[in-house]
Amino acid sequence: MNTVKEWAYKNLKGDPVIWFIVFLLSILSILVVYSSTGSLAYKMMGGDTEYYLFKHSALVLLSLVAMWGAHKVDYRYYSKLSRFALWLSVPLLLITWQFGTNINEASRWITIPIINQAFQPSDLAKLALLITLASMLSKRQKSIDDFKKAIVPVLVWIGLICGLIAMTNISTAILLFGTCMLMLFIGRVPVKYLAMLMVIGVIAGGAALALGQRAGTAISRVESFMSDDEVPFQAKQAYIAVATGGLTGKGPGQSDQRNYLPHPYSDFVFAIVLEEYGMIGGILVLTLYLGLLYRGMKAAAESDRAYGGLLSAGLSFALVMQAMVNMGVAVGLGPITGLPLPLISMGGTSQLFTGLALGIILSVSRGEIDDIGSSMSNTFNKERIKEAA
Repeated sequence: MNTVKEWAYKNLKGDPVIWFIVFLLSILSILVVYSSTGSLAYKMMGGDTEYYLFKHSALVLLSLVAMWGAHKVDYRYYSKLSRFALWLSVPLLLITWQFGTNINEASRWITIPIINQAFQPSDLAKLALLITLASMLSKRQKSIDDFKKAIVPVLVWIGLICGLIAMTNISTAILLFGTCMLMLFIGRVPVKYLAMLMVIGVIAGGAALALGQRAGTAISRVESFMSDDEVPFQAKQAYIAVATGGLTGKGPGQSDQRNYLPHPYSDFVFAIVLEEYGMIGGILVLTLYLGLLYRGMKAAAESDRAYGGLLSAGLSFALVMQAMVNMGVAVGLGPITGLPLPLISMGGTSQLFTGLALGIILSVSRGEIDDIGSSMSNTFNKERIKEAA
């Protein structure tokens, strides 16, 4: 046990609470995804359920490795990398829109040659935009009222990236746009410019609906949610899972709705959590996400650099807001979306970029802890020098 503690102390820097939350959600993810992929394994792998267990476990491990690697890098370096990633995202999003793999009437993936692995460019674009936005706002704090120099570049990037993502994924674009609005508010952007961004958002959103692939689906889902006459099939099966789970749930691996609920391992994984672990399990998961938001905001509040604070706040909001939307859809609080539940849903690039985002948050908290430790050490050394004198 002491050996494990020593290893963790040396290698897992930053906020220990964030590490603990991520490990708990990762374990739950492996259990729930293994339970919910039975029907998929029967159809795709001839009943070999261990295939998805090993595949998802490997992806979870990869995301943890990415998180560990990202937290070892000084968060200030991500400002330089993000601008390149942002420029790279624009052609990738355009290529995906026009030539990407089409699933459920949406081209959100492109296949990487040689390794034959699907890649979702919107995940890269989201992370790059939030990091770049934090960097741009922090550098313009002294001239934040200068519309041409400080605000226009920010508005252009937000409108461009959100508009391109909305071509194939409206829910992700709306969530990213809302996160950007929060970051601008925290970054002391005047309200009149926030209102201008809202106008740009409406225009970009309208263009995306007119030119994109998901306008009809998005409108029909909103209409179905607002209608009292008919409940969509996915929502109905999710409600059954929630209702039959009760207070304590049916137990791990005992879900019945996994055989009827579309995408129980991704879009509706929280319904399986509630069915197998009950309301108690659902409240625990909700508490863990709120704890993640609190610790991310704590790192932002304790940061003595505007860039670190905006970066931690933006990434924390993005992850937890997505989790809240996914959980809200499962219990009937919003229209159906295709957003996965971060750290729990089965996925590929989404898990990898979630790990990177968490690693960057840890890098911010690690930097502040190191600064505090260095300050305390310097103070202690000064006191010893005075005593010796």
